[in-house]
Amino acid sequence: MTVPGNSTLGPPLGEPVEVGARGAAWDRVRADLTAYGTALIYAQLADLQPDLPEGDKLRALLGRDWSRYLDLAHPAVRGRYAASRILLKYAAGAVLNGDPDDLELAYGPTGRPYLRGCDQIDISLSHTEDLLLVGLTTRGLIGVDAERTDRQMYGSGLGRHVCTPYELVTLASLEQEQRNPSLVRLWTLKEAYSKAIGQGMQFRFSEFGFGPDGKPVRVQRPDGTAGTGSEWAFRTFLLDTGYCVSAAVYDAGFGAVLDTDITTMLDQDAAEAITAALNEEE
Repeated sequence: MTVPGNSTLGPPLGEPVEVGARGAAWDRVRADLTAYGTALIYAQLADLQPDLPEGDKLRALLGRDWSRYLDLAHPAVRGRYAASRILLKYAAGAVLNGDPDDLELAYGPTGRPYLRGCDQIDISLSHTEDLLLVGLTTRGLIGVDAERTDRQMYGSGLGRHVCTPYELVTLASLEQEQRNPSLVRLWTLKEAYSKAIGQGMQFRFSEFGFGPDGKPVRVQRPDGTAGTGSEWAFRTFLLDTGYCVSAAVYDAGFGAVLDTDITTMLDQDAAEAITAALNEEE
């Protein structure tokens, strides 16, 4: 469900859709992308693990992420990493009408993922404990993040590293039981926005903020004044599984993309390069 009072004036966002690798909800994901230009997908790690391939099949599906996968020493972290990338590929394959095995994930200079060759669709990924979260948009840019709603943040001293002065005052004015979930909400919003603009943790969270629930959500300067306009949309959702999920979407103004078939979304330069390579082989 959406956080009560959490409103937006920017591009609309639908509720997150729960899926499995072979889930029956992909039609709804495609419908959301058509209706809103954005789709949010989540899955439980336990639901995906039985379908995870092994050995050469896993290596083929992970592609260039295979070396990163091998670098992870802890089995649980390695499993979550593989599952998150595979869910992203399944999600992209579902909306692009393409084979997940043929889609390649790449990373920008700041580590931001993108689908190589598909420049009209933007992606974001988050995973924590047993939740995997994927965001897709054809509007411009997207960032997503998730955190357990019961993670204890307030009172640990983390707030002064995460919040602007205005946010600290706002949090302190809330009832005691509201302070921690409100800080969790702020954390996920800031993570999502930072991912959308490609900054990750390089952008100090104490240098930008968000207002309380009950008003249209906008990025704010440290003093609480507006820092973004209606081109940005922010939403926070509380999942029944005990997670707080936030999404940040930037509308580049190109309008809705109704046809998301991979033959349409494939970047023209990439298509010409592939055609040239095929001609050379003949």
